[in-house]
Amino acid sequence: MFIDEVKIYARAGHGGRGCVAFRREKYRPKGGPDGGDGGDGGSVILRADHDLNNLIAQYYQPRLIAEDGEHGQGKGMKGRSGRDLIVRVPCGTLVWRLSPPPEKPAPREKGPPTRLPTAVRPLLPYAGRPEPERTASLLADKAHVPGPVRGELVADLTEHGQEFVLCRGGRGGLGNKHFATPTQQAPRFAQPGEPGEEGEFLLELRMIADVGLVGYPNAGKSTLLTAISRARPKIAPYPFTTLHPQIGIVEYPDYRRLVVCDVPGLIEGAHRNVGLGHAFLRHIERCKVLLILLDMAGTDGRQPWDDYHHLLEELELYDPSLLERPRLVVANKMDEPAAEANLRRFKRRVPRTPVLAISAGLGEGVERLKKVMRQAVEAAGAGAPLPFRVPR
Repeated sequence: MFIDEVKIYARAGHGGRGCVAFRREKYRPKGGPDGGDGGDGGSVILRADHDLNNLIAQYYQPRLIAEDGEHGQGKGMKGRSGRDLIVRVPCGTLVWRLSPPPEKPAPREKGPPTRLPTAVRPLLPYAGRPEPERTASLLADKAHVPGPVRGELVADLTEHGQEFVLCRGGRGGLGNKHFATPTQQAPRFAQPGEPGEEGEFLLELRMIADVGLVGYPNAGKSTLLTAISRARPKIAPYPFTTLHPQIGIVEYPDYRRLVVCDVPGLIEGAHRNVGLGHAFLRHIERCKVLLILLDMAGTDGRQPWDDYHHLLEELELYDPSLLERPRLVVANKMDEPAAEANLRRFKRRVPRTPVLAISAGLGEGVERLKKVMRQAVEAAGAGAPLPFRVPR
């Protein structure tokens, strides 16, 4: 089962409360307050891992709760801090905050101190305890994200080992030994622990690949992925054989590698949820180059030039910036009798569009396609034009 979107609830550990205790040794009469501090609560941390390609672990465990800190004890003993909960997620995971964080109370205005009874005396702030820095940079600017509004985008984990503190644990309370003053030498109150952060989040996976395969069902995308890589997706002569994205690694003699992502078939009307809809187009948003695969033989009774225009229309309806992405147009099934005539008609109806002719089933033109893919990815990474002109 492939899961690329899951809603979770996360809660960090609560801080332990401080202890109210006094020294009671035989030879230390009125030894004074000696209550220990409470331990800090554990945090919920997301860590990107390139060995994962799925959010299925969070699907079966949608509640992420870290360990609470222990309470302080007598003789100045501090409670044990809660362990951090580290959750591994695949690279390319976006984190959306669905519930807004609780509002912090407004800071009090400075003024003369007010003498309050012991029971309601304000607790001292945490002096000298700097707040730890975040392990991953937050996205300050809200970039345009196609699709429905998903809340606030708080993190984008793209590199292996990158971490993000999803919920920070609460700090432990101070024991009564911190509140002793010359006028109150035996305080009988301590500080409670702070609650840990919590909230509801949406984890969305967008695969990181160099080349994205786009085409109609039965165009031969799975066959092409099998021909250029060691991936073995399901291949069958009926539509929508591929129900979730497939990843293949294209290897070259000089040990250069390209990551190719094959998404399920896209048909006309996908923006109205016809077929599988636009659900899987999010996985090609990070691709440097788009490869549009056409069934040039028209085995399903459609015309290749109509398929080309419909695919571009669906990409534009999902995200107009996809049309600005460099793309390759590949004509598949050139071993069929009607393919040559359809290719000539395609070039007349769609002029100034370079087309690579291949037969993925027989392996014809596959090596040339691999070279062109590598050149296109390198050109796109350097900001240079493609090896051949591709109209926008």
